[in-house]
Amino acid sequence: MTESTQTAGRLYGVGLGPGDPSLMTVRAVEVIAEADVIAYHSARHKRSIARSIAARHIRDDHVEEALVYPVTTEGTDHPGGYRGALEEFYAEASGRLAAHLDAGRTVAVLAEGDPLFYGSYMHMHKRLAGRYPTEVVPGVTSVSAASARLGTPLAEGEEVLTILPGTLPEEELTARMASADPAVVMKLGRTFTKTRQALESSGRLAEARYVERATMEGERTGRLADVDAGSVPYFSVAVLPSRAGAKTPGGERAQEREREGAHEREREPEGAQEREAAQEREGAPEQRPGEVVVVGTGPAGPLWLTPETRGALATADDLVGYTTYLDRVPVRPGQGRHSSGNRVESERAEFALELAAHGRRVAVVSGGDPGVFAMATAVLEAASQDRYTHVPVRVLPGVTAANAAAARAGAPLGHDYATISLSDRLKPWDVIAQRLHAAAAADLVLALYNPGSQSRTWQVGKARELLLQHRAPDTPVVVATDVGGPGETVRTVRLADLEPDEIGMRTILLVGSSQSRTVRRGNGQEVVWTPRRYSPGEAGR
Repeated sequence: MTESTQTAGRLYGVGLGPGDPSLMTVRAVEVIAEADVIAYHSARHKRSIARSIAARHIRDDHVEEALVYPVTTEGTDHPGGYRGALEEFYAEASGRLAAHLDAGRTVAVLAEGDPLFYGSYMHMHKRLAGRYPTEVVPGVTSVSAASARLGTPLAEGEEVLTILPGTLPEEELTARMASADPAVVMKLGRTFTKTRQALESSGRLAEARYVERATMEGERTGRLADVDAGSVPYFSVAVLPSRAGAKTPGGERAQEREREGAHEREREPEGAQEREAAQEREGAPEQRPGEVVVVGTGPAGPLWLTPETRGALATADDLVGYTTYLDRVPVRPGQGRHSSGNRVESERAEFALELAAHGRRVAVVSGGDPGVFAMATAVLEAASQDRYTHVPVRVLPGVTAANAAAARAGAPLGHDYATISLSDRLKPWDVIAQRLHAAAAADLVLALYNPGSQSRTWQVGKARELLLQHRAPDTPVVVATDVGGPGETVRTVRLADLEPDEIGMRTILLVGSSQSRTVRRGNGQEVVWTPRRYSPGEAGR
């Protein structure tokens, strides 16, 4: 057969598993036996872990191709730098394999773990798979091996497993760990110190487990906090196991409560919650200090949560909140859920502090940002009482309703603005009217919270009358309802045309200044924006 009619060979990416040769799949052994060429990556010392795993299956008549990296972590004088040196190496290595494939030879590229999971093989695959018949043989990953060696479930039920490379910046690692359920950090070695700090900063260090050379000679496992950074090799991982079976103080009681369906029940905490808190404390050892974290869930569902908030919700022993906001948070086994109505903020705050005073980690769930007409004030006010001053309290920000509505509409809050609640439940209408007059006279954009409800129907009409004393009738008003939710509507009307009957509790109003503009773009979209430049003498035009 001439070279021009030679049938091209077949490329295999062969996953060898985490290190123990007995964990190679039957298919991996078959492919190695059928191959003409065995290729494997190695550092400049020429020792290949992949080859050592498959050594018993490599014959003397196999053609071996050692793909030796020109650099690993050290510097290079290559004109293209480290990336340039590797790109040149991948091109040269894939060229060598292509020559074998063009000659009709079958090439098996060995890969530790799984070939397409953080493996070197993928660089060959991207360059060759589109040109030659290719099969990838999956292998047991180091993640699965680490979980097995720890004997700890990695992910259960609806938990989401996060895989992180330790090479990420520390701040990014911290944010992702804070928001993760179970997680695994790969590629430790030189990144161990940074990874440990990120675990500590995210509050996850106590959970973290360490696995080194899983299933291989020299295997080591243990608590990550106890590991000496100087002893950590590249082939090691950090594991944050499943929380589903984790024990917490009073966890058995919380699980019993879940089985009874109490987390679905709305309760008014008038003495009942204090009694339940006392029951929770019976037999529950104070294994750690409690705290209250007031979290903002944004205007709607999980897309609006920050990583820090996700982490606080996941690690809490108890969730306390208004039923509507609490329902946004996924149910987690062993986690207490204490829901109540919308008019018992002080009682809810004291109940959370009472739990925390006896060693519970409590997340008080608030909509939007907890510091904007929400739960942070109630918690801090209660926490100022002498009996709670020793309880740690943190407030985590959330996306406000005003910011969410503004983003949907364009940029109406692009300049100075004031935030005012139209609810007269906690302050008299005379105060509200005075502030509306002052803010409108100052030509501020207005974000009007709580504009109306079933029991409050006249405030919007009165506010419109007051604002028209200072604003032109055609001033744009963004009417945003249920932003981020299934019933979301965002539209812009003239101030003079604002209809009170169309306003509800889930509506926020953004009233433009004299400078705010409404523009219809080429695609038909209407946007509202307020210029950042403000020329002297323009107010009130």
